[in-house]
Amino acid sequence: MIVKTLGRVDYLPTLEAMRAFTAARNAPDAGEVPDEIWLCEHPPTFTQGLAGKPEHLLLPGDIPVVPTERGGQVTYHGPGQVTAYPLIDLRRLGIFVKEYVFRLETALIQTLDSYGVTGLRVAGAPGIYVRPAAPGSHAALSGPADPTDAFRGLAKIAALGIKVSRHCTYHGLALNVAMDLEPFHRINPCGYAGLETTSLDKIGVSTDWPTAASRLAERLSAQLTP
Repeated sequence: MIVKTLGRVDYLPTLEAMRAFTAARNAPDAGEVPDEIWLCEHPPTFTQGLAGKPEHLLLPGDIPVVPTERGGQVTYHGPGQVTAYPLIDLRRLGIFVKEYVFRLETALIQTLDSYGVTGLRVAGAPGIYVRPAAPGSHAALSGPADPTDAFRGLAKIAALGIKVSRHCTYHGLALNVAMDLEPFHRINPCGYAGLETTSLDKIGVSTDWPTAASRLAERLSAQLTP
């Protein structure tokens, strides 16, 4: 597994580079191409998933909106967020997409745990959530979701949106570390009206981007290495 730290890079050229990398490794004469994980941070950007609905873009204002071919609805990328793009051959790993998503979420949960924060999955809503009022609580989510507010008591701290082309993945996940969360109020995050978002600094965790990126990369590598 090759881990590359790209630093702060514009979104669209990074997307084009991922597409080129994936197309090249799928070429008939490509041979065995090592998997990679790219770590980066983007300037303020909204990205819209393949089936994204325009009504979830409430007031983008001066922040550009980039349509993409990943799954999911609209999300926000910005400074203070660790974005990780695993470029993985699922055939080599011997898994299918559902297991891949589970492993990405597991790596996020493990990264949060290293900071004493409990990450939670919510059925049918990919990504990782925390309890802002008690971020270290290990109590399991139980009982049926509130039909009027499935995310009551929770806030999203990590988003996930992937694309798989001929068994090879691109796009990926984003962990909020120390962000200005205001742009999330300009959208329905991941298509959920009123969904609260948070970041590590807002729940009392003091860390920097390189440390959080390194911890996430370590855990992603462990989950995605055959």
